[in-house]
Amino acid sequence: MSPAVAVNPVRNVARWSALVGGLAYGYFHHNTLTALEHNKAEQMKIDNRDRLIAQAKAEWVKMNTPTGGVVTDPESPNFDLEKVLIHMSETA
Repeated sequence: MSPAVAVNPVRNVARWSALVGGLAYGYFHHNTLTALEHNKAEQMKIDNRDRLIAQAKAEWVKMNTPTGGVVTDPESPNFDLEKVLIHMSETA
């Protein structure tokens, strides 16, 4: 059996420091990536919800537009109060 070889303490400290540094880097990098994925998933949920709301609003406008061609939505650029009042007086 050969005698034990003395390991340079500087080399030992460098090895352990590299190990601890790598573990710390991995931990923080993992947390960063997890947070990015979480934010991405939340943004996708928000975008999907906004898209569904816009689609529902468009369907509501389509369903509630009278067949006579009179636009009753005051937010619409084609809204004409005079035409709405004439249409309401004719149908009443």
